[in-house]
Amino acid sequence: MPLPNWLSLARLGLLSVCAWTWLLAGACGPGPGIGLRPKMRKLTPMPYKHFVPNFSENNLGASGRAEGKITRNSERFNELVCNYNPDIIFKDEENTKADRFMTKRCKDCLNRLAIAVMNQWPGVRLRVTEAWDEDGHHPPNSLHYEGRAVDITTSDRDANKYGLLAQMAVEAGFDWVHYESKSHVHCSVKADHSVAVEKGGCFPGWARVSTASGEWRNMSSLRPGEEVLALSGSGQLVLSRVLLFLHRAPGLRARFLTMETEGGGRLSLTPSHLVFLAPNRTLHPARYQARFASRARLGHYVLLRGEGGVRPGRIVSLTWTEGRGVYAPLTEHGTLFVDGVLASSYAVVEDHWLAHQAFSPLRLLMPLPQLGHAPYPTDPSVGGDWLKQTPAGSGHPGVGRFLSAWTEVGLAGTVWQTMGRRCTGTPACSTPWGASFWTPRAFTPKELAPVTL
Repeated sequence: MPLPNWLSLARLGLLSVCAWTWLLAGACGPGPGIGLRPKMRKLTPMPYKHFVPNFSENNLGASGRAEGKITRNSERFNELVCNYNPDIIFKDEENTKADRFMTKRCKDCLNRLAIAVMNQWPGVRLRVTEAWDEDGHHPPNSLHYEGRAVDITTSDRDANKYGLLAQMAVEAGFDWVHYESKSHVHCSVKADHSVAVEKGGCFPGWARVSTASGEWRNMSSLRPGEEVLALSGSGQLVLSRVLLFLHRAPGLRARFLTMETEGGGRLSLTPSHLVFLAPNRTLHPARYQARFASRARLGHYVLLRGEGGVRPGRIVSLTWTEGRGVYAPLTEHGTLFVDGVLASSYAVVEDHWLAHQAFSPLRLLMPLPQLGHAPYPTDPSVGGDWLKQTPAGSGHPGVGRFLSAWTEVGLAGTVWQTMGRRCTGTPACSTPWGASFWTPRAFTPKELAPVTL
């Protein structure tokens, strides 16, 4: 059945607004864009033998664990890319181009650093002395064997520049930087598959939700159209329909933060997903604010499902867990109870209300039969973002592309609005946290200690 003319015009108008929002965000918002070039802040050289972050390279909060050597004959060799950046000098002692092979994330960070080096010291280029190692010249479990580590200097080999070079590597996005030698700086990155998840927010496949029938369902078996237990804006328990999955990748490995509470509550989710927290025990749901999971601390309180309502639960344990499969269901109310703990459907932007408003047009369109009841692919091999696939039986081949465009462009505009404003009348303005945008990051074991908000 073709869509009515008024709906087609409405969709066209929404896409136009999204496009203008994207252009304005690029011109006036934060970061590189059409507007003025951002000013470089002054960097302080890293002291000799220091490393950032301040714990071991293989810690989950740094570059993570080694996953095994990559050889030219292994399947994982196809994960490496060759860096032919002319602005970088590769030593390549073996004359095998081994120093040019690295993961995509390592390549991206290295290319950013190369630009920074040329801007900082005109006439000087970045020099790579060691990258992927296929000859066994490093200790066991070295990330050099996986193309996730590089040793760098400047082309003029001026050791006086290496402290600043190390700090510039941190700014370029390397996940662990060590000024380990007077002859070079060591840098490494997380595995590409783990980074893809940390940029968004998801739950593991084993996490459970409560459906309309009262049974517990694993996140991996949940489908759009089903109803799950959630919390309304007025603080009432409701059944909320799953509209779609913002992210669904059964085969993707990720690390999850697991919160355990008094009373048996247990929630696992990625660090940049939103969960409702309060610094002190309170029975009023409105006093719990959506925060990145990485900001949870021992002694904070979350909301648990109770008899006929919700009850507070004190966090008594915070641990990291690794697993395969990531899922991010979007409900009509923007919330859901996962293993009995209330969480948001949203991530990346630390403002639940604003993220919920960004998806208002989507909620307006999804109830239509052509959009809301498209069969979900049941093939377990199907992964990635369902929004970018055209739902079977949707009645219109462009529905999947439209939803994808709305999600990506709409959220980009949301990030820009949030970063560009200060507290402006949202409920979060009355809380100690405020309502500004924060960039999610991993936290150290020391930061798991109780803090005062």
